[in-house]
Amino acid sequence: QVHLVESGGALVQAGGSLRLSCAASGRTLSTNVMGWFRQAPGKEREFVAAITLSGGSTRYGDSVKGRFTISRDNAKNTVYLQMNSLKPEDTAVYFCAARNEGRVGLTTSPPTYDYWGQGTQVTVSS
Repeated sequence: QVHLVESGGALVQAGGSLRLSCAASGRTLSTNVMGWFRQAPGKEREFVAAITLSGGSTRYGDSVKGRFTISRDNAKNTVYLQMNSLKPEDTAVYFCAARNEGRVGLTTSPPTYDYWGQGTQVTVSS
């Protein structure tokens, strides 16, 4: 079992930056593909980014490419999402997610992830 806790969400002005963290407990994250998703009120959960076990490969949603960067520190059992050039449309609850060990694809569909955190709110003001 993997327990995920997100942190770092805040209110920020458009054009600003934030770094979200996702800390895992229960077991090491080094054997899990990790992802970030977000969900705005009244909208479906949206893929943001994913990263392989080693951190050597990443994948991003079209709306965040070039602005967001996902990374991981397996020694700290933590995954990060650096968000730059934030826009009001980035406002959402951001969720960290993990795939089960052995599921190695950088998938974008929420049902393909097995563990989820509770989310952290990011609000971008115009």
